[in-house]
Amino acid sequence: MSESQHTIAGTVLTMPVRVRKADVHSAMFTVDAAAAQRLIDYSGLKVFEVRPGGAVINLLLTRFIECDLGQYNEFSFCVMVQPPGTNIRGFRSFGEAGTFVHRMAVDGAFTLEAGRKIWGYPKIMADFTVADGNPFSFGVSVDGVSVIEMTIGRGLPVPMPARPRRLLTYTNIDGTTRETAADQTSSGMHARIGGATVKLGEHAYAKELASLGLPKRAMAAMSIANADMTFGDADEIA
Repeated sequence: MSESQHTIAGTVLTMPVRVRKADVHSAMFTVDAAAAQRLIDYSGLKVFEVRPGGAVINLLLTRFIECDLGQYNEFSFCVMVQPPGTNIRGFRSFGEAGTFVHRMAVDGAFTLEAGRKIWGYPKIMADFTVADGNPFSFGVSVDGVSVIEMTIGRGLPVPMPARPRRLLTYTNIDGTTRETAADQTSSGMHARIGGATVKLGEHAYAKELASLGLPKRAMAAMSIANADMTFGDADEIA
């Protein structure tokens, strides 16, 4: 990875950026592929179809505990996509799909500026309520308007490889689509079929989720107790 530098709010960040500890709670849903494609047409990317006509969205709450960007909460509304230049589809290709970050909300000003300037993540400021337990639950609101409330049940332990996994995320703000590679090592993972409930609010992001058929039964839910991540610079995609 590169060793470029970025100045954010008077602080110099030397790449790559390191997340030493975070926990993640997420749920995936199958949605109509045509509706999901219309939602992300602006990116120039194509949705990944896990089955004919069925795309996948992922809703995540990530709590960054030890991170070069500080401590903060982050909600992501993502759509699984085909990496540029590929034509993958079907469950067997699921591990090859990329993640397009359509919406993202955080509760830290520093990470908001860094995310938008360095990687093009479409971060906005939000307020979070989080309750540990089984099920785990959280809520997100923007300017006093609810976006979503979710509960995620604890699943069964899933063994994870000791070696880092390369993840590709895609973003688009200001008309520019970017690709960012991240290396992630995870431990303490639990997963289950279904296992999540969703209550949508009145915010515009919630209405986008409703346009995809949510709330509905989750395809799968997952939690990661310890995630260690390293992010390099983003590359613009023509």
